[in-house]
Amino acid sequence: MPLRPSSARRLARRLSLIAVAASTACLSSLAWAVDPFVLRDIRVEGLQRTDPGTVFASLPFRIGDTYNEEKGAAALRALFATGIFKDVRIEVDNGVVIVIVEERPIIVGIDFVGLKEFEKDVLVKALKDSGIGEGLPFDRALADRAEQELRRQYLTRSFYGAEVVTTVTPRERNRVAVTFTISEGRVAKIGRVGITGNQAFSDSTLRGLMELSPTSWFSWYSKADRYSRTKLNADLEAIRAYYLNRGYLEFSIESAQVAISPDKESIDLDIQVREGQQYTVTAVRLEGEFLGKEDEFKGLVAIRPGEPYQDEAVVNTTRAFTDRFGSFGYAFARVEPSTEIDRTNGRVVVVISASPQRRIYVRRIDVAGNSRTRDEVVRREFRQFESSWYDAGRIKLSRERVDRLGYFKEVSVETNEVPGAADQVDLLVTVTEKPTGNLLLGAGFSSADKLSITASIKQDNVFGSGNYLGVEVNTSRTGRTLVVSSVDPYFTIDGVSRAFDVFYRTQRPLNIIGGTDYTLVTPGASMRFGVPFTEFDTVFFGIGLERTEIRGGSNLPNNYFLYREQFGATSNSVPITVGWSRDRRDSAIAPTSGRFQRVNFDWGVGGDTRYLRTNLQFQQYWPITRSFTLALNAEAGIGQGLGGRPYPIFKNFFGGGLGTVRAFDQGSLGPVDVTGAYLGGNRRVNVNGELYLPIPGTGSDRSLRWFTYVDAGNVWGDRESATFDSLRASAGVGLSWISPLGPLKLSYGSPVRKKPEDRIQRLQFQIGTAF
Repeated sequence: MPLRPSSARRLARRLSLIAVAASTACLSSLAWAVDPFVLRDIRVEGLQRTDPGTVFASLPFRIGDTYNEEKGAAALRALFATGIFKDVRIEVDNGVVIVIVEERPIIVGIDFVGLKEFEKDVLVKALKDSGIGEGLPFDRALADRAEQELRRQYLTRSFYGAEVVTTVTPRERNRVAVTFTISEGRVAKIGRVGITGNQAFSDSTLRGLMELSPTSWFSWYSKADRYSRTKLNADLEAIRAYYLNRGYLEFSIESAQVAISPDKESIDLDIQVREGQQYTVTAVRLEGEFLGKEDEFKGLVAIRPGEPYQDEAVVNTTRAFTDRFGSFGYAFARVEPSTEIDRTNGRVVVVISASPQRRIYVRRIDVAGNSRTRDEVVRREFRQFESSWYDAGRIKLSRERVDRLGYFKEVSVETNEVPGAADQVDLLVTVTEKPTGNLLLGAGFSSADKLSITASIKQDNVFGSGNYLGVEVNTSRTGRTLVVSSVDPYFTIDGVSRAFDVFYRTQRPLNIIGGTDYTLVTPGASMRFGVPFTEFDTVFFGIGLERTEIRGGSNLPNNYFLYREQFGATSNSVPITVGWSRDRRDSAIAPTSGRFQRVNFDWGVGGDTRYLRTNLQFQQYWPITRSFTLALNAEAGIGQGLGGRPYPIFKNFFGGGLGTVRAFDQGSLGPVDVTGAYLGGNRRVNVNGELYLPIPGTGSDRSLRWFTYVDAGNVWGDRESATFDSLRASAGVGLSWISPLGPLKLSYGSPVRKKPEDRIQRLQFQIGTAF
């Protein structure tokens, strides 16, 4: 191909290499034939903002090198690959290579017009991550892809009529402003859901299994009338599982049609199913190698002959077999169910084949994701050890123990084969840390006290050591508390914990009349140890020193006056604490299953008091579904004097408010003194039932849930009868959110059983922020 002569300043032969960048970012170049020559110099022209060093660094040749057309083409590809330049040319003039560039304009701003459905900051960040952002070179291909992605995001939220237009406005100094003009249109809502081919179950029954539904009065909250392919697939699986768990082994979904109206504001769903016949299980047969423990494996079978085939029972049996093989060290056991169908009689035989494969031992355990928490904090919770046989049960227990620490949002354990070692695996423990520092503000509102405040600063994982350090302050009309606590959960290598508490409390029980100026002042300190006896059982014991002073004299409640007259204004106590707890919950933060039990005894053995104070607590969690959890909490307390001495009045139990019976004022239940003061009592019972439900649109996220509750309980004095008729009860709703900023819990309720003299506090909440 002939060379083009220079028209103005050069008469020598000139080479021009032209490259064009297409929308796919692929480079096509036209290279002019040139004889190789030795470079005498390299010049760059056309730069405005880019440093020349960026160009020189991309060139595959230097002064003194032999230049040829291959190196020229490689230089063009490298310069276009930087994304900085809109056009690049290379000219050759008497041994000098001249690189002529045209820079892409720089984006000076991103703006959105008509944006309502999405947050602007979220979109700006997402666009910048994809290459369209302030301060970045403008690329029309990237802008077109960003426009398409915006449309796709609107489709995921059922805005099928959304339009996006990109406008590029030139500015001075080779800069541009990019504006996305959006016409969102209306949300396309589901108008009809039709199901055909079903005979065994009605349309309403099958539609009740689906999350998607036509528009109803509740759709504004549930968003169930907004179509998405993900939701539809989940609904189809729910229908399929429903049939498979009721004996319809050959059930299938023939089609699922989605029709959008011409105005793109209404969607009709048509689902066609083929039920097949119902099958009854006649037998379960085991085949393969079961390590000589066939009877043990038969005990794990959840499939019941004589009942309709249940796919869920088959899955549970397969999982139980796999876990059992894993407990013997067979990490990669193959358990495969199959069926032998008798269509004539509607019967099926379930066959479970097993092949243990090879026995495995764990070579190494690695921890990932813990940027703050030390490795040893995670490792000391593991019951699966390195260089020992693989045990699926111990690995599961280890994962649960790490999760119960409360330091992580997610905990997962992966089993990875070791290359070149067929009988070895490595375990990778991946954690996602969460803020463990907590600055908590709690508040309650009532017509009498208006606002009461609780504040605390706590760190459950000080410096990533797993130790707890906290300072708690509580102030209200009824008292003030300052507590400094420290807990070392591994005081010894065997897991014995040690805790210190130093506290200063001032307490003034509620008074109906008001105008009181007396307080109970109790400084003290305690130390306790926790000894783990099993994986779930811990025994606690400790000792403390307290001094309680009854201060003031005006309007002193009669019971306190009599106690002070008999035993003096100051009482010293040396309580010994003995307790036991068993924790089998699946999570300490947001449990969905398991049980927690606790018994605690405070025994006053020294000083001016002799008493025994007993607390019992029981919690149970039931997973109703994957997203619904039923929780029950029951507590009972009783106190009695020893050695002929009365039970100290300042050790009384109090009830009402958060933690006991909600919707009643804090500490207002129980005996009332003749002066109008709420005294508490030496006996207390409260029962709390809560049903946790997911917030629509959050799936099975346990960090944000709403709940309904029912509470019952009361406090009784020594001379009162604890009867059912004397119980107080309340019911209400609430919101629980474990947010990145800390815990938030709000409840609103009304008394169900009350007396005219009861003090009501319907709204109670806690607001927290983390650091």
